[in-house]
Amino acid sequence: MRKRAAALCGAAVVVAGALAAGPAGASPSPTAEAASAARPAWKKCGTTDRPTLQCASLKVPLDHGNPSGKQITLALSRVPHTARTYQGPLLVNPGGPGGSGLPLAGFVASSLPKTVAAQYDVIGFDPRGVGRSTPALNCRPGHFAPVRPDSVPFTVETERANLARVKAFAEDCGKKYAGVLPYIDTLSTVRDMDAIRRAVGAGRLNYFGYSYGTYLGAVYAKLYPERVRRLVLDSIVDPTGVWYDDNLTQDLAFNDRHRALMAWIAEHDTTYRLGTDPERVEARWYAMRAALAKKPAGGKVGPSELEDTFMPGGYFNGYWPHLAKAFAAYVNDRDAEPLIETYGDLGAVDPADGNGYSVYTAVQCRDAHWPRDWDEWRSDNWSTYTKAPFMTWSNAWYNAPCAFWPTRSRHPVDVANGRLPPALLFQATDDAATPYEGGATMHALLGGSSLVVEEGGGNHGITLSGNACLDRHLAAYLADGTVPRGIGAADAVCEALPDPKPLSARAGTGTGTAHGATLHGLLGFRG
Repeated sequence: MRKRAAALCGAAVVVAGALAAGPAGASPSPTAEAASAARPAWKKCGTTDRPTLQCASLKVPLDHGNPSGKQITLALSRVPHTARTYQGPLLVNPGGPGGSGLPLAGFVASSLPKTVAAQYDVIGFDPRGVGRSTPALNCRPGHFAPVRPDSVPFTVETERANLARVKAFAEDCGKKYAGVLPYIDTLSTVRDMDAIRRAVGAGRLNYFGYSYGTYLGAVYAKLYPERVRRLVLDSIVDPTGVWYDDNLTQDLAFNDRHRALMAWIAEHDTTYRLGTDPERVEARWYAMRAALAKKPAGGKVGPSELEDTFMPGGYFNGYWPHLAKAFAAYVNDRDAEPLIETYGDLGAVDPADGNGYSVYTAVQCRDAHWPRDWDEWRSDNWSTYTKAPFMTWSNAWYNAPCAFWPTRSRHPVDVANGRLPPALLFQATDDAATPYEGGATMHALLGGSSLVVEEGGGNHGITLSGNACLDRHLAAYLADGTVPRGIGAADAVCEALPDPKPLSARAGTGTGTAHGATLHGLLGFRG
């Protein structure tokens, strides 16, 4: 059962977190190691909305155990500090794994209060294998091309078809990137992060990560605790479940969030005409799914593509009005065009672009042990499906290449750490992608950390999304190390923003929704 933070939390007391070396706001002193590292050659690459953005590249070893061996290239972005008070680099990551971090630097720098952002070099990067970093992985272009087999293996033939797809993906990845895959993992990326720290001449690193980026930050802090200055983790992965167990837990949470969407549609029956009973609305959604299994909409949207279309609604409720509109048009008016259009906007993957998924799979399969016996997957996922039918099998096939992955797995990193400055953690109670328990677990494992909970929130990635209460805590921490200290399970509680209104009832999206949509577009799916 999910814990409710408000009931457990005492009154929060705001305190300043003591930093390990020098007063808050002081510029970190570069170590001799950092001072001797080659500096990135920053060049202007800004756009109209991000005019101060700069770009550079950095060579790092493919294998950090062999620093003089083959080199790969990391793509970097930066919004440089402008204030006299310089607090060092703030490295940001959007999650995934497989998410591009280049655009996140500009978003974070422009979304923080100007006086705070001006004190940092906000640095984004494409992790190894991703985007503009080279080599960039793309194991099997067209892997998600529609129409795919039904994700739910109701028949032996359907299961075989899905197994053939995931085996082909794993085989293709092994053939194309045999020499690279052993080094596409969290530990290698963490060592890349430390190479970035050295290259920019910083003795210590400030870090801000979302989603999978929270695990990345926690692993960095475990390997290099003395090099952490400030650590912000938002929407937190359960580090004790990487990655097989975390995905099964995620299925239950996404099902709850999908039902929350069904309940929201029922509340707005005058707009959507799908019924006032959430269970009845949900039944009509599954009837739509069954109809699409018989006849995919426009030859593009079958049941698996329908799940792809509605899954983003589990990450961000700003998509709910668009999803509800497409759902209602298909059911009430027999009009599939809005559904096809929404699939194109939210669910479709460019057939030529499998980069993000290729890196996602490579990292997760390498990071931790996965069952190699498909019977175990079948048993676990059918058991979970009985409780959470919305995306259990979709998620299973998304991760199933790990059952056949050509590269040996590592042991997961134990991130428990009592040697850090105070870290600041943010978690929504109803987050589907990284359920609440992950935030509570990370809070317990990082000694001296503070947990800020968004009560009743179901979005993924909650800071810099329009919630002023959350953003005040973030700004105070980045400004001078201030963290809240409470008595209960959480150190501070912020109320969630209201759910959106139907499109027909809104004059505009509103600041919070617009910020949330922008952020969600930058975050990596699945974690």
